Amino acid sequence: MIIDSILFLVALSLIILGANYLVDGASSLARKMGLSDFLIGLTIVGMGTSAPELVVSMMAAYRGSADIALGNVLGSNIFNTLLILGVTALIRPITISKKVQRQDLPMNIFTVLLVIILAFFHIYLTKGEAQYTFGLIDGIIFLSVFITYLCYSYFKTNNDENQIDNNTKNIKLPVSIFMILASLVALVYGGKLFIDKAIILANYIGISEKFMAIIILAAGTSMPELAICIVSALKKKADLALGNIIGSNIFNILLILGSSALIQDLNFSNINIVDISVLLLSTVLVLVFTLISKRKISRLSAFILLVLDIFYFTWLYYNM
Repeated sequence: MIIDSILFLVALSLIILGANYLVDGASSLARKMGLSDFLIGLTIVGMGTSAPELVVSMMAAYRGSADIALGNVLGSNIFNTLLILGVTALIRPITISKKVQRQDLPMNIFTVLLVIILAFFHIYLTKGEAQYTFGLIDGIIFLSVFITYLCYSYFKTNNDENQIDNNTKNIKLPVSIFMILASLVALVYGGKLFIDKAIILANYIGISEKFMAIIILAAGTSMPELAICIVSALKKKADLALGNIIGSNIFNILLILGSSALIQDLNFSNINIVDISVLLLSTVLVLVFTLISKRKISRLSAFILLVLDIFYFTWLYYNM
């Protein structure tokens, strides 16, 4: 038990460090290749902070643990919106741009609705005669929407403005390549070890894989987002935190669920109406708060998000 717990933490460290170094190395390499600042931020950095969720969910799908793959994504998005965004706005209220309010927040809601629509479609087709699963077609739909969103965001931003990011680290080419390769090894090995030990610990403690995924794995794989958001708030750049959270949430559903469904059918029979309702409510609340407060998430709004987070995880604990 002690050794498994230590290896679990080692695996989590490998995933988080791998994601961080992957972002630094890939961003520097992309800059040397002449890619735009927006493309670097949208693809490499955005996917980099979602890399832990991607690795864990794809490994879980490959090993047939659908509860972990789905629970990790849903749990990460709930954790991101309610806890991380709540803590960030509590430290410093967040003012967002019109673009985020009009494009990214509605897109975040749409991705959740897409999950619900596809889920109800499968429930209608099977009529309770089989397990409910997201399969190959669903994976293709998620990934198609993801690619469309990337292309739209890229051309839309290029037409509006080309924001320059001077914070990209200037790393020598050989070092960048080594960082990328080493990070990928750490992510793959760490992800496999993470899943193995998570299942062992869940069985030993007597909790379900779903509860393990939504609480412990989701919190662990969301560490990059948590670190970025807290640092942004402390540096009086809290508006950057919202973009990081919303982007990560969209990537989690479209890219990670899509990729996982291509590897293995994902059984969502154990994901209940409360889980989906909290996920949808959290995304809608953020948009509502920005509309009420004139594109701002206040400390009062943050407090409401944190209270909802406490109620949900308390319910989850007593109904696992």
